[in-house]
Amino acid sequence: LTMWSNNSAAPFLLTGFLGLETIHHWIAIPFFLIYLSIIFGNSILLFLILSDHSLHEPMYYFLAMLAGTDLGITLTTMPTVLGVLMLNQRKIAQSACFTQSYFIHSLAIVESGVLLAMAYDRFIAICSPLRYNSILISSRVMKVGLGVLMRGFVFIVPPIVPLYWFPYCRSHVLSHAFCLHQDVMKLACADITFNRLYPVALVALTFFLDALIILISYILILKTVMGIASGEEQAKALNTCVSHISCVLVFYITVIGLTFIHRFGKHVPRVVHLTMSYFYLLFPPFMNPVIYSIKTKQIQKSII
Repeated sequence: LTMWSNNSAAPFLLTGFLGLETIHHWIAIPFFLIYLSIIFGNSILLFLILSDHSLHEPMYYFLAMLAGTDLGITLTTMPTVLGVLMLNQRKIAQSACFTQSYFIHSLAIVESGVLLAMAYDRFIAICSPLRYNSILISSRVMKVGLGVLMRGFVFIVPPIVPLYWFPYCRSHVLSHAFCLHQDVMKLACADITFNRLYPVALVALTFFLDALIILISYILILKTVMGIASGEEQAKALNTCVSHISCVLVFYITVIGLTFIHRFGKHVPRVVHLTMSYFYLLFPPFMNPVIYSIKTKQIQKSII
């Protein structure tokens, strides 16, 4: 590693599970199985939504976006993870590393935005059911979808672009088997104040703001549901939200857990940091298709 310490353009080195290199090939097996099931589950979901006309509704269009985002995150990260674990392929070119980092972070913001759009859909469906079809017309659904994509892919550009021109004269060893912005910027021999502060503001304006709006929308949904006279109708209305609430909890609990461990877990064993970051990347894409196929009758019908 020392021979690269002064070579700014040298490739970065990805790290698997430090100290467990001898069993990397065993660790690779569950990762590979999870990878396959994420691709399978989300591809099936996308295929069903595209091919079944009864699923051509706003809620399912947003669900298709969620499945596409989950596929994107998984296909962006897992090849390098499996490369490290199965083949000990640790080198990654700098430009490939920055590009991977860009997609990981932007798709995470897209996922948060899609969950927010789905909350908006449920809010209209329950609080203004008679106006649902006139509010969520196809063109508006497309605009919301485009807005969610643009926010994710544009907002993450400012901290990623400087990575391309920073000099890297320190160690080139990253702490994961994939590239994260916070890992890469620490290797730069430059003023990284902007790169430290911008992501904090970005997390507050995306993840936390989205979570807050979703929470408020569910408080209003509950208020409306409690005003429905019959218990059966109440249960029916809430039942349409169960899948979405489950996906929201799966996503935000892992995001908050990872954020807390990064910020306050200085003394937490490194393997916990690592496990949490893989959990954050793999658990939502793995769970979302499962939740929707168990909880949504129309998707069950399509499968049959």
